[in-house]
Amino acid sequence: MTSLDPAASAETRGAFAAGARLAPALYALTLFVSALLLFALQPMFTKMVLPILGGAPAVWSVAMVFFQGALLAGYAYAHLLARTLAPGRAALVHLLFLGVAAATLPIGVALNFGAPPSSGIELWLVVLFSVSIGLPFMALAASAPLLQSWFAVSGHAQAKNPYVLYGASNLGSFAALLFYPFLLEPLLSLGTQARLWSLGFAGLAVLIAAAGLYVSRVRTIPAAPAKSVPKPGFSERLSWMALAAIPSGLVVAVTAHITTDIAAAPFLWVIPLALYLLTFVALFREQPWVGHDTVVKLVPFVVAALSISVIGGDKVFWLATIALNLVSFVVLALLCHGELYWRRPAPARLTEFYLWVSIGGVVGGIFAGLLAPHLFSNTYEYPILIAAALLALPGAFAGGPRNFLREAGPVLLLAALVAAPRYLYGAYLPDSASLAFQIGLVALAGIMLFYRERPARLFALVALAFVITALWQPGLARVETARSFFGVHKVLETADGRHRLLFHGTTIHGAEQVREAKGTPVTSRPEPLTYYYFGGPISEAVEAARAARGRLGEVAAVGLGTGSLACHIHSNERWTFFEIDPEVVRIARDPQRFRFITACAPNLPVVLGDARLTLAAARERFDLIVLDAFSSDAIPVHLLTREAFAGYLSRLAPRGVIVVHISNRHMELARVVGAVAAATGLRALVKQDDRANQVQADYRANALVAVLARDAADLRALAAKPGWRKIDPGKVLAWADDYSDILGAILRKKLGR
Repeated sequence: MTSLDPAASAETRGAFAAGARLAPALYALTLFVSALLLFALQPMFTKMVLPILGGAPAVWSVAMVFFQGALLAGYAYAHLLARTLAPGRAALVHLLFLGVAAATLPIGVALNFGAPPSSGIELWLVVLFSVSIGLPFMALAASAPLLQSWFAVSGHAQAKNPYVLYGASNLGSFAALLFYPFLLEPLLSLGTQARLWSLGFAGLAVLIAAAGLYVSRVRTIPAAPAKSVPKPGFSERLSWMALAAIPSGLVVAVTAHITTDIAAAPFLWVIPLALYLLTFVALFREQPWVGHDTVVKLVPFVVAALSISVIGGDKVFWLATIALNLVSFVVLALLCHGELYWRRPAPARLTEFYLWVSIGGVVGGIFAGLLAPHLFSNTYEYPILIAAALLALPGAFAGGPRNFLREAGPVLLLAALVAAPRYLYGAYLPDSASLAFQIGLVALAGIMLFYRERPARLFALVALAFVITALWQPGLARVETARSFFGVHKVLETADGRHRLLFHGTTIHGAEQVREAKGTPVTSRPEPLTYYYFGGPISEAVEAARAARGRLGEVAAVGLGTGSLACHIHSNERWTFFEIDPEVVRIARDPQRFRFITACAPNLPVVLGDARLTLAAARERFDLIVLDAFSSDAIPVHLLTREAFAGYLSRLAPRGVIVVHISNRHMELARVVGAVAAATGLRALVKQDDRANQVQADYRANALVAVLARDAADLRALAAKPGWRKIDPGKVLAWADDYSDILGAILRKKLGR
């Protein structure tokens, strides 16, 4: 057997020297494949977890924390190998580690993980990821610094700057995240993806063996032993960590920000991560794609626009808003990573550098993914990280702390004074101040650009803009903001005080009229509004199911919102609501917030947990199941699969009906439901409401609703009503736990096909 021991004959070394010109390509290819596998694993496994936990954007945020933690473990392991073993022996150890990790394949969710707990979901999710994919992820994570350290001591002419190989690594990461949503997710099931991934893992082991064999057969010539290179000071290490932590936290925060109103889907989650990795590709090279001076000049312009729009306000132009957030994120990541590359140490300290970079990644991820949801009632971690990135601008701390306070202090004091009336007195801007408010924000952005060459002053002005936009949006009085693992919920009142609204992101989850036109409180039984108004498609579907049976017995409603559906309950009907978010339950049951439950069904039972699991575990057989978890545009995909509907059918009584609310601004879901209905032997009708066209006046909203039953006869009465039609799924395939096509649903909606 061929040995990887560094002691080799001159003839063997000569043979390897003849192929030395191929060494950079070998190492670049190995790093590319390693990163390709590593970052294909992230969306693939996260998608596997969705049927267990659900579709909150926080699932990806916590997953990112795990990925960064596993990356740190891999980098620490690589640093230990590089410091204690010669490259040949290190290659043997790493190949052994790869073999142990291969024993856990194919990738899949670990057994014995049932329903998630009602509290401590974050920790439970991290443990699930660790047990399921911890070893292969850590083994792949270690490959990048190990291979760069081996190449650095190979004596090759191009080994003086091994950091450029990091670009090849991140190019592989970017390719994985680009290919996954466009090729793998729409075309292949998760089972097929996992098998292909296992083959790729085996191929990587072969490449790593070849790379280790090469470095073990050449005379290693370190450019400078680690002991001879000046040890970096604490401040230098801290700067590495901070410059890595800010973009790492930003990628989590911007992902949660832009996915709240679209979908819990790898397609959207991977975009910020792919752009984040692309910044490494652009900068970790001899000739960067964009000069650092150019980035520094761009920062004030993108941040000025972002700072007056990121918090609060309706996202009418959602595509432009997402583009602005992503462009700003890329520019800020380029700023931090450019500074990071400029501060890189000599190759002998390479693994230590990556170790501190990884520590920074974990710190940023923990802040944005784990701590922020408990520290803040809103997504304030996002603007905090944006402002923090400005401190990486050259000259931000020129002149020391005293000069920084002199520049930033007066504006920060002004920000505190602006915030005081809101916190002390609950004051808010009337709707009539909207124009002046917008003009003021534009003027503030102009002032930022005027001070763009004074980073400390710019930082303070951006902080002021965030305070203003967070606290002083005109037209809506904020009653309460509550945050949970599943998102941020805002209870707001309209400027005239007549209606109270519940928002998740920019989507209204329910509305109640609380005052009459003359200002007196409404004391009568509240009337359902938004999608649930009497006479709308949801109301028609419930009434048709009731009429077909004479009466409804057991009814299951998935999604509580403000509790509007409680006022559709008739006497002697037993409705049970299934809700995943405890904050939503608390808000809906509070009569000081909304009165639907207390006035219409004070003893309404609510089962807490993911409805896919809790509904399947119910003992009752339901005459009617109402799936209303889709009124937010961030749809939980796992509730629309064949497996999910099989669970619903197991709890559906004979001649029972399933009502699915599929209103969505960004995705066409009717054909998805139609395809699932066809696959599970159900008949389906759909109706697009067109009567509620005065939303701002009466808060009634048009709904898109599908109704499914085992027998077409159970839908006959509904089919006779105006607007109801059969669903033709066309070529759309039924979604399953291991297959969904979010991109296709978005394109159908946007292209009208």
